[in-house]
Amino acid sequence: MRYCQKCLMPDTRPGSIFNDEGVCKACINYEKRKLINWDERREELRKLCNKYRRSDGYYDCVIPVSGGKDSCRLVYEMKVKMDMNPLLVTVGDPFTKTEAGLKNYKNLGETFGCDHILFDLSIDLFRRVTRIAFEEMGNPLKFVEAAIYTVPLKMAIKFGIPFVVYGENSAYEYGTTDQDNYSANETISQVFKSIDIDFWLQRGVSRKEVNAIIPPAEDELKIVKPEVIFMSYFTPWSSVINFDIAKKYGFHDLSHEWKREGCIEDFEQIDSVAYMVHLWLKYPKFGFQRTSDIASRRVREGLISLSEAKKLIADHDHILDQRAMDDFITFLGYTPLQFWNIVEKFWNRDIFENIDEIWQLKKSL
Repeated sequence: MRYCQKCLMPDTRPGSIFNDEGVCKACINYEKRKLINWDERREELRKLCNKYRRSDGYYDCVIPVSGGKDSCRLVYEMKVKMDMNPLLVTVGDPFTKTEAGLKNYKNLGETFGCDHILFDLSIDLFRRVTRIAFEEMGNPLKFVEAAIYTVPLKMAIKFGIPFVVYGENSAYEYGTTDQDNYSANETISQVFKSIDIDFWLQRGVSRKEVNAIIPPAEDELKIVKPEVIFMSYFTPWSSVINFDIAKKYGFHDLSHEWKREGCIEDFEQIDSVAYMVHLWLKYPKFGFQRTSDIASRRVREGLISLSEAKKLIADHDHILDQRAMDDFITFLGYTPLQFWNIVEKFWNRDIFENIDEIWQLKKSL
């Protein structure tokens, strides 16, 4: 297990690429920002918007949103800066919502004056597929994450809207590719190819229940084949900058509501309480979780030092928030012992060792 010399992100991150000097691709890609003419890219975005702008006032783009600060940034860019008329689409989850999350979701449509569609899976279905994915893959939200890509595209097709705008190109921003372009169509295509409908059918999910994750059919795409883009190509993507912009438009963080264990900030992924469990489950499998993600990004942006990041990771990365775990197991019907027995099989024996019944990294920072 190696750590990036510049940001401390480990090479166990799936798909991570390191150069011979031990620097991760995310850091290398970040440095390339200095060479980019952002004014030219802004003009590229404007031309794309002009291509799809409707003169009759009809929706001219779809923006998949959660209600978080990145969603706010996207709507700000498209509605305020580009004068587009977006339709917002959210794929929800039935976990307990934070007060801030509820306010932010409501605020998004109200503040920017956008129509907003909420797509909720059947609660019974969500519970069953989340249990299956947790128990078999340690990836509880496998099903709903597929829906986050399929549903907005299908909504765009049904409403006849040929333009869809996502936030960051995570593969490029976080270092699993060096291909920097605005088109997200190939990424979406790969996601669709990876959706295994038979996996769910073989585990008792009925054909009628998998509609949300079935990609658009070819005959639908012949009628409307949306162009899908990443906003991060057109503007330097930063969760801190996004947060600052979102606050000006009424975004609430968790600073007065919940001090989350295992976290080093209060404004990222704050909508659903139990969602933190999904994020934490990277730790037993890959030896890092959300703290490492955030700390490495802050180092790249020059907001904290490498030594500060190292301490934050050592102090917080291994911790699972108790409130998040309680919400997760209550909703899914597990006891704490059942939960930890399931987690037990996902500890990566290549990078962890069990010392006195406690799993510890063989190689720490």
